[in-house]
Amino acid sequence: MIMSKYIDGFVIPIAPGNIPQYEQAANLCSTIWKEHGALEYIEAVGDDLGSYGSDGRGAVEVFGAHAGENLVFAYIVYESREHRDAVNAKVMADPRMKELCPDQNPDAKPAFDPKRMMYGGFRVIVEA
Repeated sequence: MIMSKYIDGFVIPIAPGNIPQYEQAANLCSTIWKEHGALEYIEAVGDDLGSYGSDGRGAVEVFGAHAGENLVFAYIVYESREHRDAVNAKVMADPRMKELCPDQNPDAKPAFDPKRMMYGGFRVIVEA
């Protein structure tokens, strides 16, 4: 049986001045996820975010960013949803995650507001 890949996707509003701090944390996260079995880990910051739809709103507005904020788009690739669940369980148990997560470390000062992050799991339907 061939299993379809599975993806966790994220869109994160972020102040441009916080991008260097975010990049440092993202590098640590990529190491952790890959060590625990993720197939691919990508983080990208908005560079060419145009207007969409008849109302002319830009992508930054559509995703709820405040004036002056940019967007980070990120995704992690897994073999399947089951693989994702197993990898994420290991990641969340990894002591290095405590440095980054305010719910696990009250001294953590993330580069963005985690409550404003949009994320979800996606079943791949086309891969070319």
